Amino acid sequence: MANARMTPLAKGLIVLIILGAAGAAAWHLGVKDMFGDGSGGEGGTVATGGDGDGDGTTTTATPTGAVGTPGNPLKVSIVSFHGYAPALVANGKSLTTQPGSLMAQNGANVEFVIQDNIPALSEVFESGVAHCAWRTSDFWAQEQPNLRNAQLDARAIMVVDNTQGGDAIIASDPAIRRVEDLVGKKIALLQYTPSHGMTIDAIENSSLTARQKSQIQYVYINPDEQLAGVRAALESGSADAAVLWDPDLSLALQGISGAHVIYSTRIATNLIYDVIVCDKRVLDVPANDAGIQAFVKGWMAGVPVSRANHDEAVDALVQTEPFFAELARAEGNDFIKGLFSNLVWTGLEDNVRILGMAGGTNHYERVYRRFDGIYRAAGSLANPNSAVINPQESFEYKYIRSMFDAAPQARAVAQQPQFEFTTAGRDEIATAVEAETDIPVVTRPVTVNFATGSAELNERSKRTINDEMVPLIESHGSAYFEVSGNTDSVGSRRANMTLSEQRAQGVVDYLVQQWEFPAERFIITGNGPTKPLCDERAPDEGLSEDECRARNRTTRVAVLQRH
Repeated sequence: MANARMTPLAKGLIVLIILGAAGAAAWHLGVKDMFGDGSGGEGGTVATGGDGDGDGTTTTATPTGAVGTPGNPLKVSIVSFHGYAPALVANGKSLTTQPGSLMAQNGANVEFVIQDNIPALSEVFESGVAHCAWRTSDFWAQEQPNLRNAQLDARAIMVVDNTQGGDAIIASDPAIRRVEDLVGKKIALLQYTPSHGMTIDAIENSSLTARQKSQIQYVYINPDEQLAGVRAALESGSADAAVLWDPDLSLALQGISGAHVIYSTRIATNLIYDVIVCDKRVLDVPANDAGIQAFVKGWMAGVPVSRANHDEAVDALVQTEPFFAELARAEGNDFIKGLFSNLVWTGLEDNVRILGMAGGTNHYERVYRRFDGIYRAAGSLANPNSAVINPQESFEYKYIRSMFDAAPQARAVAQQPQFEFTTAGRDEIATAVEAETDIPVVTRPVTVNFATGSAELNERSKRTINDEMVPLIESHGSAYFEVSGNTDSVGSRRANMTLSEQRAQGVVDYLVQQWEFPAERFIITGNGPTKPLCDERAPDEGLSEDECRARNRTTRVAVLQRH
């Protein structure tokens, strides 16, 4: 691999991170073995556009002028991934900007560089191969500290797609239906990738105890095997579950008997975003602003065209990327079009919403902060003492802000809810949960403290809801939730049932009034002592009776898949 010269530690902490970035390293799929080597494979061949036919021709002319001008095209490193179809459509179905294309109409001059071997950003920038490169927001949270340690830096400039179903934990055993069913099981994945981070996030948000979480075994696939190894581990039975992304995810679901989704970004819709990250040395030159701004406008212009005509998007991928040409021959164009349903190409309005520019949460910064913590705890940083970076220092907002200022109508669109929640939809799910034909994909217990006999929230309780419940709800943008009050076994069962429902209602009232979540998203349940997490008659894991009872006195948030 291109990074083989790195030390084993660097390879483990950088290559493993990069190979698995969600929904991106398409050439690293199991289908690679079916298709052969192609350009941009393990040898690290770089296709920099040349004549625009994707044949790997390398541009060698000495650049002149500001970045993005005819003499110095803005070079952007990408991988063979369907999330970037709008940019290729906008570029005239070419790796280099074609006359009359949407990019050209917006004044952009862009050269896409396919690097399916995915070198580290420091290598991309220092070699001069590209000025900008794709990253996922969680992956970027890992790599920016490493970049700064190399005396470099960069900024994301736009969000280009949002995976909504394209990343998933899957299993073939019908008994494994939810995250909590993974106790004692083996999960195959690529370490320090969005697959890894998504899994950690799901498990941390579960009702599993620390001991139960430790009983989940991670099977880290050798990076040289890539996703083919992850899929093979599930297929062979050497793993009970696997974490994959498209196209390999879709291929596994159609090719492995009994394969089904346990947890995915179809429910955790606000968890994984692809962004374009640019060398800060390039961004810091005022003369380059016009070319970079034109590039952002051009990409955004390609989004509605691609949404309206999926055939155009497929053609752009097939004409520019050998991987998709082979995938089309093997699986057909309809298979590629099917992949589009598992992500959202993010236009201006989506960027405004995701970045919190029209009010509400800045989801990009929330995800960056969350995954910085996840991967630091997992030991993914080359230097574990790297300073924590403020998420605001990871994104250059001026390019999207400029477009937003020129299109005030984008505010109203961005403020529209992504998903509709209805009383009928909620009641349908509630009935299915009660009949146990539906189960939560994951349930998080949250210790919301109440005064004895009271359902009134105090300030400490509100902070707990803000810190532990709200991020869970925001990550799972398409989900309904069951909020249940639970008690220990002390006292009257009838009183406990009534009080637990009142407490659940109090929590939901706070979420609706203070955070403006739709009331229709929440099912309110009072379980009293009927659904204990700990057996008070025989506490396990060395818990005392008081500790066991405290574990049962929780408000639980169950994440429910919409129908």
